Amino acid sequence: MSRRKTRPRPPAPAPAVTADTPCPCGLDAAYGACCGRFHSGTAGTAPTAELLMRSRYSAFVVGDAPYLLRTWAPETRPGTLDLDPGMRWTGLEILDTTGGTAFHQTGTVTFRARYAHGGEAGALHERSRFARHDGAWVYVDGDFPDD
Repeated sequence: MSRRKTRPRPPAPAPAVTADTPCPCGLDAAYGACCGRFHSGTAGTAPTAELLMRSRYSAFVVGDAPYLLRTWAPETRPGTLDLDPGMRWTGLEILDTTGGTAFHQTGTVTFRARYAHGGEAGALHERSRFARHDGAWVYVDGDFPDD
């Protein structure tokens, strides 16, 4: 038996997301007709806080940092956003929503996003806060509830 050190295996490439593949956000629609339309700007902005949350998750999946910055509240938005190329997002579960509709100015979305990084599986559990800015929903900030 050898005592060689084993190198961590690189993550398996994420399946390619195209306009016709299922949307990573978990809704029963193709990416192009679901979150992709918000990423490209062809459908304007997400009409609810939940749809913005889903589109932001999908932006992490496809590596669309400009969209993430564009949909972040100016008062909390970082100057730059460097996405980790080793992070592979594998699923989104919406746990709860409050407000966040056409009749609200604020809303929250509590979610669990599953990922794989460095060969290890994990999950991010966050309660995200959203607000309207110039009429469009934007991500303000979030906290991490106890599991």
